[in-house]
Amino acid sequence: MNALLRKEMRLSALLLTYLFLGFAVMTLLPGYPILCGVFFITLGIFQSFQSAREANDIVFSALLPVAKRDVVKGKYQFVLLIELCGFAIMAVLTIIRMTVLADAPVYRQNALMTANPFFLGMALLLFGLFNTIFLGGFFKTAYKLGKPFVTYIIVTFAVIGAAEALHHFPGLEALNAFGFDHFGLQLALLAAGALCFIALTVLSYKKACENFERIDL
Repeated sequence: MNALLRKEMRLSALLLTYLFLGFAVMTLLPGYPILCGVFFITLGIFQSFQSAREANDIVFSALLPVAKRDVVKGKYQFVLLIELCGFAIMAVLTIIRMTVLADAPVYRQNALMTANPFFLGMALLLFGLFNTIFLGGFFKTAYKLGKPFVTYIIVTFAVIGAAEALHHFPGLEALNAFGFDHFGLQLALLAAGALCFIALTVLSYKKACENFERIDL
C-alpha cells in the first residue's frame, strides 16, 4: 500500500464512507431494487470527497513532494478500494442467494431483479459510471462536486430503472435467472460489466490526470 492511499484512508476518508459499505447487504432484500446498494456506497465516497474539499485536502496533497498525477492516483485508488470491497460483499451474498436461498419463496415471488451474475455486472457498470461521471467531473476543477454528483444520480437511477425493467420484456427473462439457470449467459453479462468498469475507470483516470495537470491550484 502506497503512502498516498494510506493518507486517503486515514486522513481524508470519513468513517461514514466505511460504514456505508454495509449497504451492500441490500443484496439480500426481497422486493427492493437491490442495485440501489451501489448508489449508497458511492454516496459514502461522495461524503468523504465533500469533507476533504472543505479541509482543502487537494491543496494539501498537491503541496506534498509528489507529482500532481499521483494525487489523482491516490484518490482513484481509494475509490476503487471502497468499490471493490462493496462489490466483494455483494458477490458473497449473491452466491448465498444463488445456492442456499435459491428456492426461497420470498425471492422466487419477487418481481424485481434477483441477485445473480447479471446483477453483479450491472453493479460494476454503475461503479464505472461513478468513476467516469463523478470522479472525472470532480477533477475538471478539483473543487466542484455538486454538478457531477447530480449528473451521476440521474444517470444511475435511469440505469437502475432500465435494469429492473429489462427482464419483464419478452425474450429477456433469462436476465433474471435464479440459481444457476442460464449460467453461461449470466457469466458473459458479468464479464461485460467488468470490462465496462475497467474501460470507464481507466479512461476516466487518464482524462482526470490531464485535467488536473492543467489546474492552477
